[in-house]
Amino acid sequence: MDTTQTVQALRALSHDVRLAAYRALIQAGPEGMPVGSLRDLLGLPAATLTAHLNQLRQAGLVTDQREGRVIRLRADYERMNALIGFLTENCCGGQACAPSATKAPC
Repeated sequence: MDTTQTVQALRALSHDVRLAAYRALIQAGPEGMPVGSLRDLLGLPAATLTAHLNQLRQAGLVTDQREGRVIRLRADYERMNALIGFLTENCCGGQACAPSATKAPC
């Protein structure tokens, strides 16, 4: 992932609705979820959700697949991992990162 792609992905995630949609798709796992289920979960009108999903699609964070009358959405985990990798590739100046003593365990 390069800088331009990273900026595009971060811009797509910079809206609270898009971030909520993306997080829901990440939590849904590789099987994803139908658009209608995501719409119900977020409580959005169809046109509003479509506009937000188009931004996530354009950034390459979300894919969709038609299954008969249903469109199934999936987070692109490879793209997500590339984004995380790009953001952390220089973490701690190349040294091993130790967990923060102030953080509570997960």
